[in-house]
This record gives sequence, structure tokens and C-alpha cells, in this order.
Amino acid sequence: MKVNIKKISELSGFSVATVSNALSNKRGVNKDTAEKIIKIARENGYIKDEKIKRIKMVTYRDSGEVFNESPFFSTLLDSIEAESRRSGYDVSIVNLYRHHSDFEDNVRELLNDTASAVLLVGTEMSEEDARIFQDASIPLVMVDNYFESLKFDTVLMDNEDSVAKAVKYLLENGHTKIGYLQGDTRIRNFVARGRSFNRTLWENGFTVDKNLVFNVKPNVVGAFEGLNRYIAEGREMPTAFFADNDMIALGAMQALQKNGFSIPEDVSIIGFDDITLGEAFSPGLTTISVDIKAMGRLAVRRLVEQIQNRDEAHSCTRLYNNLVIRGSVGKLKK
Repeated sequence: MKVNIKKISELSGFSVATVSNALSNKRGVNKDTAEKIIKIARENGYIKDEKIKRIKMVTYRDSGEVFNESPFFSTLLDSIEAESRRSGYDVSIVNLYRHHSDFEDNVRELLNDTASAVLLVGTEMSEEDARIFQDASIPLVMVDNYFESLKFDTVLMDNEDSVAKAVKYLLENGHTKIGYLQGDTRIRNFVARGRSFNRTLWENGFTVDKNLVFNVKPNVVGAFEGLNRYIAEGREMPTAFFADNDMIALGAMQALQKNGFSIPEDVSIIGFDDITLGEAFSPGLTTISVDIKAMGRLAVRRLVEQIQNRDEAHSCTRLYNNLVIRGSVGKLKK
């Protein structure tokens, strides 16, 4: 007997109208209800999985502040798109905005598209946010985030070992009064970097001076305005800073220079990401170099493996980073 909407209504216990709306991804259907209906429809052959033809690059945005302006994400998306096309898949970009009224409808539509696989850029995601994607029946790989308790295939950068390298380099140059330029949007990457900053100082016999932790926006303008305000208030400056990302570091450099500080003679600074703009600044920014293109390529390759094999095993691929030494760090003058 051919399964129709009436039969799914009988099997699920929901009205024909509710079943029809759920299968059409219309608003007004409770999320759990829709998922139950779609599961029954798939199990009974009403929804047939199609051959996957495209890869959807999905950017998940909470505040959106980390995505704004940073060239990191445009490089990552370009790499994902190039590798997807090289692998023979069409590509589309989907932006999910957590606080938009149609968010749940858009997620449901995304996860019910059996002709597409998903690369989810989860930089701004919390663990709670990620749970909605946990049981996706379509191939899905998360990029730039990782949750120990959730089973995702994941490709991300190393954070903690990289920051340890940066802090140790400042210590080797005689700096012990080290400040932290902390992005005020606490994405998991920043949290991991802050944890490593604290731990590395502690392991080397020092403690974090809370007066040398400066909360700023994670972009050039916000960091410039934030540190400029701290300086105007008379806050003591350290001899060196580690910044959560290059955008913060570059904004801070501008604020310091505007207020008469020389870099690195008065204050040294290290960033994270190695964006192109950092090399063009004067002095050039010492930073942690992330192979963004490799991250995109590896994520696509893992997704293609999922598409071809539907392997139930999950893996976490973490890319090691390099410390790039330029002119923004100098030896502490005795």
C-alpha cells in the first residue's frame, strides 16, 4: 500500500493538516512534532533520500561580531567552495541567524534536504546551540568548533598549544608583566586561548594580573576604542600583550601608538590568525599562523567520505599552528 499523508497522520497521531504543514516546512508546527512526523515519513518511504548533489556551507551566527570584518572567514569559505567544486559538488551558502524568528524553520529545512550535505561553520556556537544538529540524518561536518560530549565529525585549529608558544616567546624575551586583550564575545576558541594563557603563565611561575586583562570588541575599531578608553582612564599598561585575534591586536596597536607608546620598545604584542593585514602594519604583527585553507580542504574531504561511505564513526581533526615572528615583539629593556 502506498503511504500518503493520511496514513502518516494515522501512524503519528497528528492531524492531516499538521502532517502536511510539517512535511512542507511551514511555520507553526512545533519542532519536536515536525521531527517526529518527518521521521515516520522517512521510515515508511514517503520521504526518499536523494543522491547528494551539493554541499551547503552554513555559517551559524549568534552575535555575528566574530564574523564581521575578519578576513579569516572569507578565506575559510573560499577554501571550502574551491575544494567542494574540485570534488564535483555544487555549492551554496546558508547563513543561520540564531535570534531571527525563522531560525528553527530554516534549521528544519536544512536538515530535511536529503540532496545536500552540510559543512557547519560553528565558530559562534555553544554546546546547547549545537545539539539541534546532533542527530542530523544527512552528512554533516562541523568546522572551527568542537564539543567533547557531542558526536560530530570536526575539523578545527589548535588553540591551547598555540597560545602556549606565544606566551613562552614573550617570557623568553624577558616579559613577565603580560596583559591579555580579551575578546568580549566569548566564543569557544577565545575561551580555550584564555585558558591556555592562564595555564602557561602559572606553569612558568607567574600568575595572571587581573588588572592587565582588558575586555574589548573582537574587531579593529572596537579594540582601538576599547583600549584607547582604558588608557584615557589611566589604566596601567603591561610590557607585552597577547590578543585573542589579530583584529584585536591591530586595533590595540593603533590605540597604543596614538597615545605615544612605541611598539615594541614600550609594549610588545602578539595576535592570533595571521591575517594578511598584520604583515602590512608597522611594525609587522607577530602572530599565530593558522592554515585556514587546509582547514577548509580537510573539512570538505571528511564530508565527501561521509557522503560516499556513510561511516558511523566520528573523528576530530585538529590542525597545528605556527608562531610567526615579526617586529611587534622585542626584548624587555632592563
